[in-house]
Amino acid sequence: MNGARSRLGLSTWIVLGMAALAAACVLSGLLPAQDARALGARTAPVLGFAVAITIVAELARDASVFEVLAQLLGRWGRRRVVVLWVWVVLLAVVSTVFLSLDTTAVILTPLVVLLAQSIRIPPLPFALATIWLANTASLLLPVSNLTNLLAAPAIGDHPFAFLALSWAPALVGVVVPVMILTLRYRGVLFSTYQVPAQRVPSDPVLFWGAGLVLLVLLPLLAVTPHVWVPATAAVVVLVVLFLVRRRSALRPALVPWQALGLAASLFVLVETAHAHGLTALLTSVTGAGHGAGELLRVAGLGALAANGINNLPAYLVLEPIAAGDPVVLMALLIGVNLGPLVTPWASLATLLWHQRVVALGVTFPWRRFAAWGLVAAVPTVSLAVLALAIVGG
Repeated sequence: MNGARSRLGLSTWIVLGMAALAAACVLSGLLPAQDARALGARTAPVLGFAVAITIVAELARDASVFEVLAQLLGRWGRRRVVVLWVWVVLLAVVSTVFLSLDTTAVILTPLVVLLAQSIRIPPLPFALATIWLANTASLLLPVSNLTNLLAAPAIGDHPFAFLALSWAPALVGVVVPVMILTLRYRGVLFSTYQVPAQRVPSDPVLFWGAGLVLLVLLPLLAVTPHVWVPATAAVVVLVVLFLVRRRSALRPALVPWQALGLAASLFVLVETAHAHGLTALLTSVTGAGHGAGELLRVAGLGALAANGINNLPAYLVLEPIAAGDPVVLMALLIGVNLGPLVTPWASLATLLWHQRVVALGVTFPWRRFAAWGLVAAVPTVSLAVLALAIVGG
């Protein structure tokens, strides 16, 4: 018993405590039954997609898809670090846009860090690029971030309605952080390297099967309103493939239990707060319009809240100030998606990223992380809001 208890980390106990508190809110009636049912209907597809896409990404990693991609980047870089840098940025953006920010933080980060170490260049620029882009590139599509999935129905029934407002600020969210990192690490990036030896996947059938599943899935995520459907279908195909080829990879840890429990608990706790007057309080102290100044105020509030309490609860708490207005909702998403670059707890992706880079021997003190995150967050959020004001005006 003591051994099992010692294996539970602090984060696990926090999630268990939040889950117990959320369950008490529902069972006691503090969250009215009608509100609880409506919350379940709204969030079940969101959580279902999060679980499905995590399993897809983990199985694709087990099939060596991401490892082979990283090796290809090393070859495509043609011994010039700046060319490799461009490929890594593109891979991080595609990973974040289609497979979510946590996938980039958890799976892509170790691969690009190991790639940098294998060609004997400092890995820090690549490590920072993955975590900054995991957050700032997560605005383009509904599937890129849980906050987007929550906002998408109010922005429009079709993914293109979301894209019509998100494309310009999303472009800013990629360009500005990359420019800052390129200038900061120009001495490293404008150098050369030796191409490392290539390794082949241990199971070519798994590799090509998982690669084909991703190739089919990614465009479907961009055009399908109910993204949990193709994601779940991809999980089924991959599970069958792994049952035949590598049954040992199908483990309970594939399901992101902690993230699932945290998200579900936050949904219930924030909804309970809204049921007891939080909405009225927020709408009485804030206003919203489509002018650049008003949108910047919403985005700034979202960024501050995300760095203070984490981006998901920040969105849930502040959502009522948008009153279902698509442009104001997008401004809030700019704040909670592009803004959480300063504090370690601003997004779950940042904490997961830090665990992995430390394990790989990359050190970057939180004080420096926060300072450079602030340097990136302020212009990124501000310019993204201006871009939104132009396309949404």
